[in-house]
Amino acid sequence: MRAARWLVLSAIVAGLTVAVSRAAEELPAGAPTAPPSEANAPATAQPPASTVPVTPKDAAPPPSVTIIGASDAHGVLGRDVRSAADEDMGRIVDVIVDRDGHVRAAVIDFGGFLGVGSRKIVVDWNAMRFGKIANKKDSITLELTKAQVAAAPEYKEDTPMVVLGASGSLQPLQSIQ
Repeated sequence: MRAARWLVLSAIVAGLTVAVSRAAEELPAGAPTAPPSEANAPATAQPPASTVPVTPKDAAPPPSVTIIGASDAHGVLGRDVRSAADEDMGRIVDVIVDRDGHVRAAVIDFGGFLGVGSRKIVVDWNAMRFGKIANKKDSITLELTKAQVAAAPEYKEDTPMVVLGASGSLQPLQSIQ
């Protein structure tokens, strides 16, 4: 829908550009190129409709469009997470990205009952398996045991985080100073 609106807007801008260009070319030979001054302008003269010509370079290029099939990708926030032994590990409540925008980890709301007594822990993105997701009810598999996740320190926003990974798969994030 957004792409269609963008195309219509681009077509309007292009049409206005062509109209302004043609109007400038069709001026009579002796016609002034600038609007008449107030001293010698007729009393019924109207001000020009637009004083800023619209050119294609003023418009931003259209965005790229990618179509992803409904069965090819699914959202992960709020999705249940289970261990390989089918133990309930919690649900994904946030995704951690580095400064380059690469996904590094997921924050899982672990333990408790109905949100009471639960705590947030961070797990390496590479420790999760998404292969069995076909609809909203399907869960993500975590390659860690419930005991390993239970032993992980709690995640607190705006503090250094400990990321729990499957057998050393996480590379350290370089500190930028």
